This record gives sequence, structure tokens and C-alpha cells, in this order.
Amino acid sequence: MFKSDSKAEATRSDAPILNRRDFARFAGVSALGLAVTGCAVAEEPAEAQVSSEAPTAPVATTQTADSQAAMTPDEALEMVREGKQRFVSAQPRNRDFAQQIQATAAGQYPFAFILGCVDSRVPIEVVFDQGVGDVFTARVAGNVMNEDMLGSMEFACNLAGAKAIVVLGHTSCGAVKGSIAEVRIGNLTDLVEKIEPAVESVTGERDVTDLDYVDRVAEANVALVLRQIRDESPLLVEMEQAGDIALVGAMYDVSSGEVRFL
Repeated sequence: MFKSDSKAEATRSDAPILNRRDFARFAGVSALGLAVTGCAVAEEPAEAQVSSEAPTAPVATTQTADSQAAMTPDEALEMVREGKQRFVSAQPRNRDFAQQIQATAAGQYPFAFILGCVDSRVPIEVVFDQGVGDVFTARVAGNVMNEDMLGSMEFACNLAGAKAIVVLGHTSCGAVKGSIAEVRIGNLTDLVEKIEPAVESVTGERDVTDLDYVDRVAEANVALVLRQIRDESPLLVEMEQAGDIALVGAMYDVSSGEVRFL
């Protein structure tokens, strides 16, 4: 299950080997670029003052057994979409995290499971404006699939009551670039090989500098993971067919913060 076939193993020694410096260049890592983009802060006019009477957003409620049980898969996806919109419009909900910690100490009732990449630019709870106890999240480079991830999804949906699974890819993905470039570095080798079927399914030259091509492969990889879930988990397929859960893919744009559902 999800193992490289003998052909992939046989060709591994023939594939170009990239060192860490090469891969960092292909993945677009630049200390100077990070410094330039991360340190620019808009200056607030000296006369600007925050009114003590400015209205504050209501405190978000914490998911409960009743609210989770009453929610449909479509409503769960709508909550994910609404959270994305709050993030993009810079209008996050006000949350009392201390209260949410206490409220969830005895049990959790998340409404969705979101699988994303480890990329630091895609913090899942932030992107979808969710708090403590709202969503299950799992992150692995390239949002790839394996048996442990499937087991986590089955736990989240079948035992813990989550109503939706979202597989979230993103633009300019370093793991996708690593697969395109046939990176061979330690355990990363096996990980990027899991993305290889997505690379092969997209027409075009294997060029990590062609960002449109990279993003098309990333989107194909989301479709690949969705297909693997349905192929390898009869339990989740049964729940999806019964209307107990929804299973969708999405792409996050690291340049705009927008999420596009597929």
C-alpha cells in the first residue's frame, strides 16, 4: 500500500541526485527574500487612535456534541468556506482560548478533518479561522497519503464524528517541486516518490521554474490523494455514499491567501 514499485526502486539510482543547496534553490527558499517580505510593516499614522468604544466581534462558540451531531456534511463544508472568507477579509472571530481549553478538556467534537502540507505559509487553523476543538488537522509535506493518515481520517470521521474531509494542496509547493526535480535525499526520497503519479499525469516539461506547471502538478496531487482515500478506505467510501461525510479537495494560494475548492 502506497509503496514505490520495483520499477521506481530500480530507477532510483539512475535519477539525478540533488543536494540540499540545489533543492533549496528549486523550492524557492531565499533568506533575503524572506527577510524582505517578512519585515515590511506599514506605519500607522501618528494621529490614528483606537476608540475605546469600538465594537468587538462576539466570542466564537465551542463545538459540542449537540452542535456536531446536528451538522450535515454540507454545513460542515460551509463552515470551512466561511472561515476561509473571514481569514481573507481579515475579520477573524474573537475567541476565548482559555474557555475553549476548559470546554474541550473532557471531550472533542470537531466538524471537519483537513489534510494539508507542512509548509509554514499554510497554517490550517489560521487559514480557515478555527479555534480549539473545531477541526482535526494533519500536515505532511506534499499532503501525501499513507496508511497512518487513512487511519487518522477513519478515527476522525467514524469514531469522533467529523462530517467532512478536505485535502488541501497549495501553490509553489516545495515537496511537489522535489518530486518534479527527482530529489533523492534521505527519507525525503520515499515521500516525493508518492507524488510521482501526479507529476506523470500532467503534460509539460519537468521544470520547477515553471510555476504554472508546478501548481498544476500540486492540483493533480490533491486529486491523487482523494482517489487514494476512496481506493484504500472502504469505511470512508461507505460513509461518503451514505451521506455521512463529504470529501473534497482544495488549493491554497500562498500569494493571496485565497482557497479554491476543486
